[in-house]
Amino acid sequence: MTGSAEDRPHGTRDRLPALLTEVTAEAAGAVAARVVGVYLRSTDPDILRLAAVTGVPGPLFRPWWQVHAGRPVPIADTFRLGVQVVLPNATETMRRYPQFAAALPFPFGVLSLPVPGTDGVCGALTALLPPVTDATGLLTERDRLSRLAEELGGRLGPLARAGTPPVWDGEPLSTRPPTKAPASARIGRFTWDPRTDAVTADDGVRALLGLVSQPPPETETALTAGLAPPDARRLAVLLRDAAHGKPPAEPLPVRLAGGSLRLVDLWPPDGSRLVHGLVADGGSAAEQAADRLPEGVFCIDRLGVVGYANPRAGALLGVPSARLTGRCLWEAVPWLARPACEDHLRSALLSPGPVHFPVERPPSDGGSGTEAGAGAWLAFSVHPDGELLTCTVVPTSRVTGSPAGPSSQDAPEAPGASADAVRPAVPAEPVYRPIVLAIALSEAATARQVSAVVMQELLPAFGGRRLAIYLLQDRHLYLAWESGFPDGFLDQFDGVGLDARLPGVETLTTGRPMFFDSMGELAAAYPGIPVETMEGARAFLPLIASGRRVGSCILGFDRERRFSTEERTVLTSLAGLIAHAMEKAQRYETEAALARGLQRALLPRRLSTHPGVETAGRYLPGTQGMDVGGDWYDVVEAGDGVALVIGDVQGHGVQAAATMGQLRSAVRAFALDDRPPDEVLHGTNRLLIDLDPGQFASCCYVRLDPATGSARIARAGHPPPLLRRPDGRTHRVDTPVGVVLGVLGDARYPVTEVTMEPGAILALYTDGLVERPGLDIDDGIGALRIALARGGAPVSRPGTRWLAAVADRLTAATRHTADRPDDIALLLASRRTQDRPRP
Repeated sequence: MTGSAEDRPHGTRDRLPALLTEVTAEAAGAVAARVVGVYLRSTDPDILRLAAVTGVPGPLFRPWWQVHAGRPVPIADTFRLGVQVVLPNATETMRRYPQFAAALPFPFGVLSLPVPGTDGVCGALTALLPPVTDATGLLTERDRLSRLAEELGGRLGPLARAGTPPVWDGEPLSTRPPTKAPASARIGRFTWDPRTDAVTADDGVRALLGLVSQPPPETETALTAGLAPPDARRLAVLLRDAAHGKPPAEPLPVRLAGGSLRLVDLWPPDGSRLVHGLVADGGSAAEQAADRLPEGVFCIDRLGVVGYANPRAGALLGVPSARLTGRCLWEAVPWLARPACEDHLRSALLSPGPVHFPVERPPSDGGSGTEAGAGAWLAFSVHPDGELLTCTVVPTSRVTGSPAGPSSQDAPEAPGASADAVRPAVPAEPVYRPIVLAIALSEAATARQVSAVVMQELLPAFGGRRLAIYLLQDRHLYLAWESGFPDGFLDQFDGVGLDARLPGVETLTTGRPMFFDSMGELAAAYPGIPVETMEGARAFLPLIASGRRVGSCILGFDRERRFSTEERTVLTSLAGLIAHAMEKAQRYETEAALARGLQRALLPRRLSTHPGVETAGRYLPGTQGMDVGGDWYDVVEAGDGVALVIGDVQGHGVQAAATMGQLRSAVRAFALDDRPPDEVLHGTNRLLIDLDPGQFASCCYVRLDPATGSARIARAGHPPPLLRRPDGRTHRVDTPVGVVLGVLGDARYPVTEVTMEPGAILALYTDGLVERPGLDIDDGIGALRIALARGGAPVSRPGTRWLAAVADRLTAATRHTADRPDDIALLLASRRTQDRPRP
């Protein structure tokens, strides 16, 4: 969290963490989510940080502690666009957010809601829920979380005014999801004052702890008198930890001197500085039965804290079971803190079914015994069940495909080890990183977009801060992208030839990546090479695609580091992906230049004019992939009136632009002949089917008579027009709609007639203006209707047409949006009033 305690007014510095943990817990209970998190802005305007999370241990979510605001993931879209994102299942997630789905390949649904701030969206509330068939199955949960996100935004405002802005730069707060009340009817309560060691306990506590024959407990020592010595000492320590605000995350299992199990739950001090506690019957019969099992059995909660471990589990893991309970699993058993194990535990937390995986105890582990000793393989099975994960562990002498394990032909499979349980563990991050980067690069079309993906996806994964990408042209390397280097420093290397003795050149000419663990190592290998700093490390990667040299990539790190063999292998493979993406980008830019020229030639340079009608049109290309599409608009003289046309050809690129040109010519020909709207669409439909370009198109055609205001409208699968009356009332014109053009040869297109008063505005638009990820198109049309109602009043500016100003206002937000997944066309028309002559 930003700022120190002294920087913020007393009494407010701790309210932000308390508010975030309260909201995440309430949200988890409201929608029965597996995971709930709150992301807030950080001091870096491009980075969102996970501020609080419930349902998973914070360390297991480390890859998502921070998210770049420009990444195509639900959280970033929610923050950047201010929209709700609803993903009902993994199929929909993969379709709309393939990078996110590849990074979290588990079956769940996603809800992401914007958290409003005083100056726009300040964060996102996100939840991972059990998957459903379609988005309607999450509407109730969406509404509940939306209310909580609004309430959170409302409560963050006063904190900001008091000096605690909704900004987060630290690690996330990990909180427990709401738990069910203990099933046992035997419960007792107590309080403990750490200042005096005085205890106030009811009769239930005295009975449960076996203190009935003793005086009422008035001290900590008396409270723990009936416990087995190890558990008595442990409870005493945890009482004092709770007094300092660090209570155990789950009820603590303790044993009485006679062996019976009890559960002790502690709460941190309240305003009176008292620690509160609850003692419940621990179901000793079941626990004692588990203690006698030959398999290791232990339970962890959704924060990774061990609530129970039988002696066999402690023996296999090399940690006494008494030292396991009450501690985080990977703190108690450090050798389980591996990427592969963390990935399997994430899978168990986010998936409904059991997860099986093997783990080898490292040679450095101090365990003893043949089966549980160092170098032995252990088969784990994790069974999720709501609030707890029940885990079993057994020794196994057979691990398929593992060079460290014995041959499967000589060694029998361990009892209880399934076929799934003997698969070798694979580190998660090195496997996922190429997948995520490959998906991200597949969506990048230009060299700049490829470089931005590398900056957002590759550098953070390896802790890098600097990036330079050079592309080869005419046997010289030219700088295509750089970030993190001092201004102008790389200019001296721009345009160097392939004969220069520089690591960025030699890595390309030799085809070998070059890694320097320190800048001193780099300077020794290349004496006299200019460097901007003597601290850090460098990696020089050749960009070679299918044997063709494309360029070179430089990764810079602020600190010295040792590149492991695994890291070198992964970075080298990623360089190949980058090279192919860059080569594709170069071909794309050549094709895009041709398509842009074609589209400029096909769109009208000016709209036809009529004394009684004013028109204004706007076109904005999409920003993803080929920024050339099939959206078009036109105004054509038709008899004594005008024809207003808008259409959208499926797809992007040269083919879509060419089809658009053919349709525009066909509609103009029919309109000039002043045919009725239904005949125009019917004829254009037949033409598109005869051309058979493999594409279809939507279209809206309006025949307007300026003298009477009669507007006859026909639609082919196109969004409905909007009509703003002179008094500001605005509504959508829901005319009957026919099928899109190019599908059915005998399709019919009904005609509807509406009347336009002088000064009224008719708005035609394509879906790119009203569709956004996670936003229903009807909501988008409603937002456009409101914007037209508010911004459609005549504007008097000398030398400008007032309707053009309205068109600019309606497209202002999208014009300045860096992320437009589709191109946009807008056509406005208005009957002139007598007191506003034609300019």
